Amino acid sequence: MAEKESRITLSDNQQAAIFFGPGDENFRHLRSISPAEICARGAELFIKGQENDVKQSFDLIQNLLEVVDREQQLNINDIDYRYMLIKKGEKSRHQDIVSSPILNTARGKAIKAKTLGQKKYIKSILKDDVVFAIGPAGTGKTYLAVVMAVRALKHKEVERIILVRPAVEAGEKLGFLPGDFIEKVNPYLRPLYDGLFDILGVEITQRYLEKNIIEVAPLAYMRGRTLNDAFIILDEAQNTTPQQMKMFLTRLGFGSKAVITGDITQVDLPKEEYSGLIEIQKILGQVSGVSFEYLSKEDVIRHPLVQKIINAYETYEALEGQ
Repeated sequence: MAEKESRITLSDNQQAAIFFGPGDENFRHLRSISPAEICARGAELFIKGQENDVKQSFDLIQNLLEVVDREQQLNINDIDYRYMLIKKGEKSRHQDIVSSPILNTARGKAIKAKTLGQKKYIKSILKDDVVFAIGPAGTGKTYLAVVMAVRALKHKEVERIILVRPAVEAGEKLGFLPGDFIEKVNPYLRPLYDGLFDILGVEITQRYLEKNIIEVAPLAYMRGRTLNDAFIILDEAQNTTPQQMKMFLTRLGFGSKAVITGDITQVDLPKEEYSGLIEIQKILGQVSGVSFEYLSKEDVIRHPLVQKIINAYETYEALEGQ
């Protein structure tokens, strides 16, 4: 089969600088995954190889340039995600993937959905009062839930935010940690604090915590309460028992919304305990007003190595299960 060559001209120096990345890291990564050979000469990119490979690489570069023009930024995660979509035959436009800005961080950076899975997750939170987000680490489950909670608070849709986590030991004993019970469980709540600090800033977060506008609590403290006009997030829900999950869901009061996040591949409960997050999919799967959103390794937006680590674990576990 004869080789084919295509050419793309970059529009200006600014577009080129963002596209190539610091020290050309974006371009090096693009060349390493591209099915066709890509080389750059001045403001022009030349793509050479078999016809199908050239078309795939051409489409990928055009897609990435759309990201550059709209976002004024590009990173390796963007490249990998767009390439994955093109390989699957999903030539989605940038505006189809990325949502409008939800909020700005305390530093002024716009927060948006970065994958189709994340965009669908945000739409479900806006539409339904109870949303379950299930998926691996790095998919933005917790962070986007906190973002949507802060958005609801700012829009006066709720009066307070309640962030909840089960205090389940993951290989370490709580009893050996210093302090009283609240001080012992605080490390388990750290990811929720980190999200709030990024979105609101430390000072505003501390003020909201002091005024009880934001409450961070272990799951055990939810029993007996009815939570009205609140945005409630249950994080690490794979570590709830079926009884705890039922107790949590029945705390929902008028004007409230609940988002439950977890990774069912990382259950830290004792072997004799069954995960409430696994069971609840069978119980509430067909209930109107309840959504289940499944994020996957394709929605991972952390360091590119995180996705490779997830892939490696999946391969290992599949071989071990044979």
